[in-house]
Amino acid sequence: MPPVLPNERHQDAMDRADRTARHWQSKVQGKIRIGSDVHKAEVHRMFAETFNPYRPSVIPWPKLDAETLHRITSLPIWDIAVETEGKARLRMAAYAGDLRDPDMRMALALNAWEENRHKDVLSKLVQAYDIPLAVEPPYIKPKDTEWAYLVTGFSECVDSFFAFGLFEVAKRSGFFPPELIETFEPVMQEECRHILLFANWLAWHRARLPFYKRPWFELRVWAVWVFLGYERVGLARSMDGEGKERTQDNNFTVTGAQSMSNVEIEIGELMQICLAENDRRFSGYDTRLLRPTTMPALTRLAIRVMKMMKRKKK
Repeated sequence: MPPVLPNERHQDAMDRADRTARHWQSKVQGKIRIGSDVHKAEVHRMFAETFNPYRPSVIPWPKLDAETLHRITSLPIWDIAVETEGKARLRMAAYAGDLRDPDMRMALALNAWEENRHKDVLSKLVQAYDIPLAVEPPYIKPKDTEWAYLVTGFSECVDSFFAFGLFEVAKRSGFFPPELIETFEPVMQEECRHILLFANWLAWHRARLPFYKRPWFELRVWAVWVFLGYERVGLARSMDGEGKERTQDNNFTVTGAQSMSNVEIEIGELMQICLAENDRRFSGYDTRLLRPTTMPALTRLAIRVMKMMKRKKK
């Protein structure tokens, strides 16, 4: 039997870590009551045990031909992607620091660390392919850490849902090389873990609130959705690190499918792909843990409405 080479052992370890990050089942028997100490402990266990120890510094960025390189560098997402991960890390770390419960505090702190690793991955990609970025703005610790975490968590639920679909579109179309798709695959699955954690933290937090605090909390949740809707209606304007105003397309999902594929794709088809990918990425985790439901529900409603409108036109 031939000896196992070091790089083969490394690849085998990476494959095992990738499988572990995608599949997790609680050892608790029977129903897990949402909001209970058991629920909280299992959420913490899930997040800790599915941790993937990949290192951005050793990611082998593939060499790209001129056409592919142009497609990547011309995508209008890199500035906002790097800044989003930087803000997410700060906001999650700030809220984790305010939590008294050790399990949730450790889970959210690890989440913040992973967000910073995502930023490192993007930074390495930017360096590898000489993608120009605006100067990053300063990251300021939020005064209202709960509000900041709610905004970040719900924003990730929205963005990840569509990112799953766009990533699959890019994979199917062959618009990007398979090596680059494979490089970003752990990051995409990690986002799935992040919103799984957020959905269960939200339910646990709600269940623990005294009844007189729940109306105010639900009002804040509603306000977050209003804020996110307003933010994504048009163009998000921000100041870069040099104090210059710049305009960034924060509604990239609407036009992003055409940037990720060399074939036409209808919005209805993209929605179906997003739903299928969302279900696939969550399928390996214990079904007793809650999943984000708002975007899948709204998307299914939108698909039904579009089908009804098509039937009326016939």
